[in-house]
Amino acid sequence: MERASEWAAFEAEALPHMNEMFRVAMWLAGDRPTAEDLVQESLTQALQSFHRFERRTNCRAWLVTIMYHMNSKRLRRGAKLRLVNDSEERIAETVAFTTPTPQGITEEEVLHALRSLPSQFQEIVLLADIEDMAYKEIAEALSIPVGTVMSRLSRGRKLLRAKLVTFANAYGIGQQEETTAPSMSEKQGGKSNAVS
Repeated sequence: MERASEWAAFEAEALPHMNEMFRVAMWLAGDRPTAEDLVQESLTQALQSFHRFERRTNCRAWLVTIMYHMNSKRLRRGAKLRLVNDSEERIAETVAFTTPTPQGITEEEVLHALRSLPSQFQEIVLLADIEDMAYKEIAEALSIPVGTVMSRLSRGRKLLRAKLVTFANAYGIGQQEETTAPSMSEKQGGKSNAVS
């Protein structure tokens, strides 16, 4: 009877987070079969460790923490991290963006820019901006201080912004011709300090 009640509690606490776990797993693994294995291994480990989970705490952060540890083990065993196929179908499976990207910049380019960040920034930007996790949840999941999360997120966003500006400039998005921008003297009433 004890086992049945533990399974029911696990089902109520953990299973509602499966979709979020799968999105994170797709990001970590890069392909659907490996992501499915990672979710399954993580849920199996979570069920085995559920007696240690403190009820009414953050189950999502606990599950993501387990998944990061399981992924680290997978990588240590020699598995290679595979890049996501660049097709639109695979990108749609990887991350479902809820906010539109600027016209001319594709989701593929956003993902490429995000994947090109150093890993310590990648994972925090992913968890904060795509998975919408709070600083404290991210800190728990990655076993780092909240201040580190905040500083890495700030730095990661700056790096990502710079990479996206590069993409935008390549497509002529957001560029303003110098001749259309008013000069400082025009802003101050048309007077110029220039000597003729």
